[in-house]
Amino acid sequence: MNHFAIEGRKFLFNGNEIQLISGAIHYFRVVPEYWRDRLLKLKACGFNTVETYLAWNVHEPKQGQFCFTGAADIVRFIEIAAELELHVIVRPSPYICAEWEFGGLPSWLLAEDGMRLRCNYQPYLDLVDAYYDTLMPLLVPLLITNGGPIIAMQVENEYGSYGNDRNYLDYLRQGMIRRGIDVLLFTSDGPEDHMLQGGSLPGTLATANFGSRPEESFGKLSEYEPNNPLVCMEYWNGWFDHWGEEHHVRGYDDVADVLDRILKSGASVNFYMFQGGTNFGFYNGANFFDKYEPTVTSYDYNALLSESGEVTPKYFAIRDVISKYADVPADLLPEPLPKTGYGVVRMTEQARLFDVLHTLSNPVESVYPETMEKLGQDYGFILYTTRVSGPRPRSKVVVQEVRDRALVYVDQAYQGVIERNSHSLSLQIGDDDIAIEVPSGGTTLSLLVENLGRVNYGWKMHDPKGITEGVRLERQFLYDWTIHPLPLDDLSGLVYQPIAAANANEGPTFYRGTFEAAELADTFLNMEGWTKGVVFINGFNLGRYWEIGPQKTLYVPAPLLRVGDNEIVVFELHGMQEASVTMQANPDLG
Repeated sequence: MNHFAIEGRKFLFNGNEIQLISGAIHYFRVVPEYWRDRLLKLKACGFNTVETYLAWNVHEPKQGQFCFTGAADIVRFIEIAAELELHVIVRPSPYICAEWEFGGLPSWLLAEDGMRLRCNYQPYLDLVDAYYDTLMPLLVPLLITNGGPIIAMQVENEYGSYGNDRNYLDYLRQGMIRRGIDVLLFTSDGPEDHMLQGGSLPGTLATANFGSRPEESFGKLSEYEPNNPLVCMEYWNGWFDHWGEEHHVRGYDDVADVLDRILKSGASVNFYMFQGGTNFGFYNGANFFDKYEPTVTSYDYNALLSESGEVTPKYFAIRDVISKYADVPADLLPEPLPKTGYGVVRMTEQARLFDVLHTLSNPVESVYPETMEKLGQDYGFILYTTRVSGPRPRSKVVVQEVRDRALVYVDQAYQGVIERNSHSLSLQIGDDDIAIEVPSGGTTLSLLVENLGRVNYGWKMHDPKGITEGVRLERQFLYDWTIHPLPLDDLSGLVYQPIAAANANEGPTFYRGTFEAAELADTFLNMEGWTKGVVFINGFNLGRYWEIGPQKTLYVPAPLLRVGDNEIVVFELHGMQEASVTMQANPDLG
């Protein structure tokens, strides 16, 4: 039986001092067929440990319905790590941040009026308990105390950046212990006084998250952990991207230098990220500091491995540093996975959203607009439609509050976009506002609202989607709505029509095309010329694209393809230059 323990400032593994050199890989951002490849590359770089978050919304997508199979098979991911003789750090906090949708919290939490998140609020704790009652028994056999590879588990994540409810932290800690978790427990926070005070817990190892100035950061951590090992639980060696900004890059010389200083000090480290992976589907999160900023589909993170798992110059620079402090296995690095371009794929069929609503959604009649969560919807889009009497003079369409982007239609004719960041609730009609004049016979007003990702960090996390209060024409609220939830989780019932050149840009429309694959390889879908939407490959939701960048291509792992016919469906919100996409061998991150 292996043993992992603390002795003063040291970690001991089977009685011998060990410096943890860990890298983060999120199983839920990598297709399962590639888990072994990514873990093998981590070991080949000299890492002795892998760390992963557990995403609650992946494992309990609907309340009481649990999933631990396929891409959610966390047990198998940990077992593969064990087969490669890697230690495992698990961070199963109800909240994980991770730039993941709602910080890993399930959207259905917001269906309850008055829900309080991440505090000692019993209705919230009851739901955490129900999740942990299912999750923890799966992890207990994998603990090092039971012969498994898990050496440590996290109690909560960066809690000091959010709150200071020590009773809540202790409730989580005791709940883990009560369910058989008897390995090292820890917290992780930024190296600032208020964060460490709010997020740490007596009897639990405090660790720090930072990307630079390790001496300063460890100095602050030492004030709170004077007698235990120092750990950087998140060494930010890259960064993530929001839509509309430049792709973040951090040079490997700087990253290698900071790592060298961390390891030279004797501290342990966890790279965030070793590989970032992909926010497939609608799982990207968002930030809100001064404004709402959704994260792109790619979670490349400018990490040691690219989004598609390829080694980078940063990988080799880090391997060289690690080799100064630990043995690096020789001849372990696997061959690169094949990449190819399948060429141009033409969309030959289309299905206009307003024509196929009955196959995608069961309408709900409501006096007032309801949020997605109130209707049991997690992600995607939601369409609100009402009849407005006339005549009325030109009046401003006001949405209180739009979460996050609404396309406005009058009698199915496009009027414009209402954006969360720029929409004013005042009566004054600005240049970017939408105003309509209603004829005497009345008109039909429709708003197609996109959930661009729930806030994953900070004080704006309570972020229900759709229309949260109401819709006004000038100062009058409009009532009696027909609502179509559009999670887009099943497109199999769509009936398509051939595309005609005269109507290739019909607003929100599904476009379908096929291509042949003689051999399977990773590829990248270039969406140049398209405006904004979502792409599905063989029914799998690859994620969003948007012409504002920085991301220009969507990563398509080979396991999503099949030999022979393959289907691409593009849900385009606005229109494109040409109804075709290009499948190429290399990415374009902007």
